[in-house]
Amino acid sequence: MNIPFLDHWRKRHDGTREAGLAAAVDADPEGVAQLLAECDLLRVRAGERGLELDDSPASLAELDQLPPRWRDDPEELPWLGNDAGLYLGTVLVRNVPGALWHIWPSGQPVVRLASGREIDVVEAGLGWAMSGSPELSQVYSESAEG
Repeated sequence: MNIPFLDHWRKRHDGTREAGLAAAVDADPEGVAQLLAECDLLRVRAGERGLELDDSPASLAELDQLPPRWRDDPEELPWLGNDAGLYLGTVLVRNVPGALWHIWPSGQPVVRLASGREIDVVEAGLGWAMSGSPELSQVYSESAEG
């Protein structure tokens, strides 16, 4: 896959890798969105349970209904939670007008809504994976409202 922004990300900008990633979002927002949308582990685990993730709000509700078998594997749990957060962000960016990816100075990807409000989707995904709360569909609904 050719993702031009990776060259910018790899270069340190102002001495930090995070600034480079933030610059990459500005330079190639579609490329960054494509990379963040991969969520391979989540897509594989959902597929094993017969759920195809189609980047729709309905797929978030379907994920919420899956039995949380991933909690049995403490090594996989944070990776799956991270993927769940990135998937939530992907659904927001693709379905909520004006929503876009933004990178905090810490390097954390978040979704910035048209209102300026920022959603820490990775934190939400980790909470969902660990305890089931908040539900991904609930975070989406609250965010889509503004």
